[in-house]
Amino acid sequence: MSFEVAGHCLLNDVSFHLERGPLTVILGANGAGKSLLLKICHGLLSPTRGEVSWQSTSRVRVRNSQAMVFQRPVLLRRSVAANIDYVLRLHGMAKPERNQRIDACLQLAGLSHLRRRSARVLSGGEQQKLALARAWAVRPEIVYLDEPTANIDPAATLFVENLIGQFSRNGVKVVLTTHDLAQARRLADEVLFLHQGRLLEQSPARQFFDGPENPLARAFIHEDLFC
Repeated sequence: MSFEVAGHCLLNDVSFHLERGPLTVILGANGAGKSLLLKICHGLLSPTRGEVSWQSTSRVRVRNSQAMVFQRPVLLRRSVAANIDYVLRLHGMAKPERNQRIDACLQLAGLSHLRRRSARVLSGGEQQKLALARAWAVRPEIVYLDEPTANIDPAATLFVENLIGQFSRNGVKVVLTTHDLAQARRLADEVLFLHQGRLLEQSPARQFFDGPENPLARAFIHEDLFC
């Protein structure tokens, strides 16, 4: 697939296949197209050429089985609990089940004590935890995470990484972008490497970090090209 704006190609003939299980990390320099690729995969944008296809034959089911968390969380002007309740109501869940799901998600995210607080006054780390809890609430098959720890402190980063690991271990396909190579090493099962809108490599994480095949990927890892 490709994506163009005003004649400028931002993604150029990007083609890949993702398996259900491995945690996938997308790497690349700023402007490589990582966030754009996530938005297209999630259906927020449509490719100008090519398509995104799924094994599921039901487009409605595919949409409802996905979630995305942005670098800067998009939260409603409501309480912490009400932010989760809103998406559950959209999915048609009855109130008793919603209440149980909210309690479980807030406990998972360490936010039970903040359930009645306005989401907009939370710290950056707390907001990201809420965004992840809200994504988890709908029990997605796949979740897209765009730089989920870019704007939070080290303690919150560790907590968020643990949450992401729990998602993956519980059968959720995680596709994550990050500029943090150490984080990618900790989390990734496989790596996609983008450079200037092109997918140059897709490989198991250990193989990628031990010695990527593409010279631009090797330069990226050693920070010779992009520092």
